Amino acid sequence: MARDRRRMLVVDGYNVLRSGSRYQRISQPDYTDDAFNRAREALINDVVHFAGREWRATVVFDGGGNAFSTGDPTSVGGVRVQFSPAGFSADKLIEKLAREGRENDFEVLVVTSDATIQDTVFGLGVDRMSAEGFCRDMARYYEEARLDDSPRVAPKTTVTGRIDADTLAKLRALRDGR
Repeated sequence: MARDRRRMLVVDGYNVLRSGSRYQRISQPDYTDDAFNRAREALINDVVHFAGREWRATVVFDGGGNAFSTGDPTSVGGVRVQFSPAGFSADKLIEKLAREGRENDFEVLVVTSDATIQDTVFGLGVDRMSAEGFCRDMARYYEEARLDDSPRVAPKTTVTGRIDADTLAKLRALRDGR
């Protein structure tokens, strides 16, 4: 029997928000707090759906320039959301998480369009996905979900259709007086 694979997903939050067409529409034309928060929430929601139960997921945002950022993660829908701590870049945190994942025998996927991060994690044996690739996967996911929710004609069920063949034969024999 095949061993269950342990999977880790690490998403470069701000890079995906700025590079992925899906999120640019939410925060454009300006990066006001409200628009950016909506885009951040949309990304986290998408990662929750993408990860499901198959991936241990973390969305990393850069908090290195914020003196009050502690780097403490929170959980949203089973996805870890983490701002890098003050003085520590999101890039370094993403690389650290990817390295730790590989060292602990996880299959690791990093979502970013940052070439430096992609090159660094590739050297660790980590898979990469671009921000736009992630956006396309999410669009496909939501389209499939929409199609799954389309109205269907309910099949007509009768008592005859729910009774096993032997019992039905006996009932017909009784009805016909045999």
